[in-house]
Amino acid sequence: MPSPYRVDVHQHLIPPAYREVMDRHGATAAGWPTPAWDARSAIAMMDRRSIATGILSISSPGTHFGDDSEARAVARGVNEYSAELAKDRPDRFGFFAGLPLPDVDGALSEAAYALDELHADGVVLMSNVRGRYLGDKEFEPLWAELDARAAVVFIHPDAPPMPMLEGMPSPLLDFPFDTTRTAVHMTLNGVMSRHTRMKVILSHAGGFLPYAAWRFTGGAQFNPGTTPIGILTDLQRFYFDTALSSTPSALPSLLAFAAPGHILYGSDFPFAPEEHGGLLDSMLDGYEGFEPGQLDAINRGSAEVLFPRLAAA
Repeated sequence: MPSPYRVDVHQHLIPPAYREVMDRHGATAAGWPTPAWDARSAIAMMDRRSIATGILSISSPGTHFGDDSEARAVARGVNEYSAELAKDRPDRFGFFAGLPLPDVDGALSEAAYALDELHADGVVLMSNVRGRYLGDKEFEPLWAELDARAAVVFIHPDAPPMPMLEGMPSPLLDFPFDTTRTAVHMTLNGVMSRHTRMKVILSHAGGFLPYAAWRFTGGAQFNPGTTPIGILTDLQRFYFDTALSSTPSALPSLLAFAAPGHILYGSDFPFAPEEHGGLLDSMLDGYEGFEPGQLDAINRGSAEVLFPRLAAA
């Protein structure tokens, strides 16, 4: 078996206390069953799939279940649990800190604590926060703070504020749509043009953003102060992970759109079953359209730029 070398920027954890909160609220990942998870099983999976380090984050539905004070406590508990894992095994784990949006003051406080005291590798935000998208002007103080810190921001999809189609849980159908929606919303509202120091990763190859990016430049007709080329430039500031997206049909569009060094490996474990993830790994490794060095950059090199501590490991 080859030595683990990949850096997985889209790997989840489910702390026991967080699972209890989800159960108490009757919450799931937008209709998707909550899988079993523990650190030992995660490391065993990583060894089987040549993943050296997983940057852990919580998935949908995030930390906020309707009450700001509870959300602050949930985020703190998740982040301190994650920090202990990363402290014990810094070679195998990092983490994106959860924030209690839409409580902006709480999110600012938790971001400072997680980044300064817990040494988080970045923060994770859901694509919409109780129906509000990330370009909302009320979130601007958080974006300004994350940009001032040149933080890495991982955006994970959540269920959009619309009915789920029967037989198609939101993670299957709606998540790519919601990722795309929040990315365009951020761009048209100037988040990406104002804040160029932070690095923002979109899950699952950005939904269908790469495929339809040129279509979205038409938003300049309806948003004063924007231009088609400006919209396109800002959309290309995003980074993209390969979770559930390293297929022969998705990779050509992603590679054609993403800026050099802006594609990162993702597994979506444990929500994506390992057998399915292994198939997608083989598609990624076997893809014949890469330029020299592109696959190595996706698997590790681009992540080392975002997370310099891994380059020194």
